[in-house]
Amino acid sequence: MTTWSYSSLKTFEQCPKKYYHLKVLKDIKDQGSTATIYGQEVHTAAEEYIKNNTPVPAKFKFIVPMLEVLAKKEGEKLTELKLGVAKTPEGYAPAEFFGADVWWRGIADLVIINGDTAYSVDYKTSKNAKYADTKQLDAVAAALFTHYPQLKRIKSALLFVVSKELIRKEHTADMRDSYFATFTPELERLEGAEKSGVWNAVSGPLCGWCPVTSCEHHRKR
Repeated sequence: MTTWSYSSLKTFEQCPKKYYHLKVLKDIKDQGSTATIYGQEVHTAAEEYIKNNTPVPAKFKFIVPMLEVLAKKEGEKLTELKLGVAKTPEGYAPAEFFGADVWWRGIADLVIINGDTAYSVDYKTSKNAKYADTKQLDAVAAALFTHYPQLKRIKSALLFVVSKELIRKEHTADMRDSYFATFTPELERLEGAEKSGVWNAVSGPLCGWCPVTSCEHHRKR
């Protein structure tokens, strides 16, 4: 059974060969770029502010007004929440993040649980929300409904902290299974590559940033 996450599936869609080296062979490690490191720093600053009221570093002060709004919301606040879901004959079930039976895994940046309602927020450090993909929110919401069966509704959002844009999406418990089902076509293609052993390289605008330098499409930036 294929274990996947939203980010690993996006890597496969971008380039099967890259996925093969990073996720299957694991002979290459993606060291990240300046942009990804910046994003990690923002996430850490936001987590520490919400979780421990730690002052935000001066260079990230621009995110404080947005974090203050989130901090004032009522409910139990869970930061960098690791979620795992197993796919069993009876349906979806909670699983340990690195459990032997885990089918999907993901990390929710911030979840606020208040009774049967929750807020799920994913921080984005892109310049704007032009290429926002809310399918990531679908997977996290489905996992939250699996782990917290008391939840009936989740107000999900992608928070673009640089452009101060908020892309909202509402999820309901009765639709849980359909949220995971939206990924079926991509998962079938991934499973097909695993069975055939064919991991074709795809040329694209991000080839210059790819860590698989042996690829025929790799080029210097």
